[in-house]
Amino acid sequence: MDIEIKKGFVPEMDDVIKLYDDCGWTAYTDEPETLEKAIKNSLEVFTLWDGEILVGLARTVGDGATICYLQDILILNSYQGKGLGTRLLGEVLADNANIRQFILLTEDTHKNRKFYKKLGLRPVEDYECISFMK
Repeated sequence: MDIEIKKGFVPEMDDVIKLYDDCGWTAYTDEPETLEKAIKNSLEVFTLWDGEILVGLARTVGDGATICYLQDILILNSYQGKGLGTRLLGEVLADNANIRQFILLTEDTHKNRKFYKKLGLRPVEDYECISFMK
């Protein structure tokens, strides 16, 4: 499998919607215009391609200097378990190596904790911080 990573390339929205639908992220695909705006307004977009097939996407938001949020990271279900999420997140982390705060908000599951810890991310409680959201 020869998977290519592209940075700074916004795919066709039909491909993006197929990816988000495949991952069950219907809160995004129920409002495709909002999803398109969100992706286009991202700080950076990273995509994974198997030829012409969009198999993964990660996007960041932030100021490009002191803080970066990993907003989305998705891999097509049929491509999961092949190290592609690790590869994609590794690319995102390398691209943001000089950012002071790299933040991710995700579901608190054993699978997520294991995956993100494996790549050097730590839960916010390790920093004696608290996070808030609305």
